[in-house]
Amino acid sequence: MRIDVLSLFPEIFSGYLGQSLLKRALDRGLVDVRLHNIRDWAEGPHRSVDDRPYGGGPGMVLMVKPVVEAVEAVQAQAQPAGHVVLLTPRGRRLDQALVESLAAQPRLLLVCGRYEGFDERVSLLLAPQEISIGDYVLNGGEVAAMVIIDAVVRLLPGVLGDERSSRDDSFSGEGRLLECEQYTRPREFRGLRVPEVLLSGDHQAIARWRQERRQQRTRQAQTPSTQPITPSLKGSAP
Repeated sequence: MRIDVLSLFPEIFSGYLGQSLLKRALDRGLVDVRLHNIRDWAEGPHRSVDDRPYGGGPGMVLMVKPVVEAVEAVQAQAQPAGHVVLLTPRGRRLDQALVESLAAQPRLLLVCGRYEGFDERVSLLLAPQEISIGDYVLNGGEVAAMVIIDAVVRLLPGVLGDERSSRDDSFSGEGRLLECEQYTRPREFRGLRVPEVLLSGDHQAIARWRQERRQQRTRQAQTPSTQPITPSLKGSAP
């Protein structure tokens, strides 16, 4: 997969792309991430990309010309032209089903907003898919683009050491359930012991326990409450 990121601040991504699973995926050629500065398509001595909004109001708006011409130029760099994603608060809320659909694309173009957003003609001319990562305000779309990259790349074949990792993730698979709690050594810490079923060696019983816990956790998460989700220590000593 190729992912093109169009931003006014592409340098923000340098540290992020050089870490952990993503770096290994890049090194192995499983994904190709390319950064583009929208300002490179701006005109004038100051390379201006924003201007005051017509009709008045606070802040500045990203101009249509540099954004549209940047996207079109990047699209022309390779085939296919790519699936254009505009990162904007009014977009569809990102969830795992949407991530899976994005991961099925051979190429993504992630366009990061800034200031008060894009001139509306950007959407009208590019007809992008508009995506939001949540109902809150960020300084720009760069963090949202990182979220999408992180979620998409881990679904690509060969990125994770065990393909079951992504299938068993929260919100993945049938029912879109949360993942159950996990344990590792030591067996006991400060009076809390690992549930006995996980130590039993009975794979069917473990599978049933995990499915029950996934269902319970999902129900709890969907019920408004100020109480934290408490782990099940059924079968453990007090």
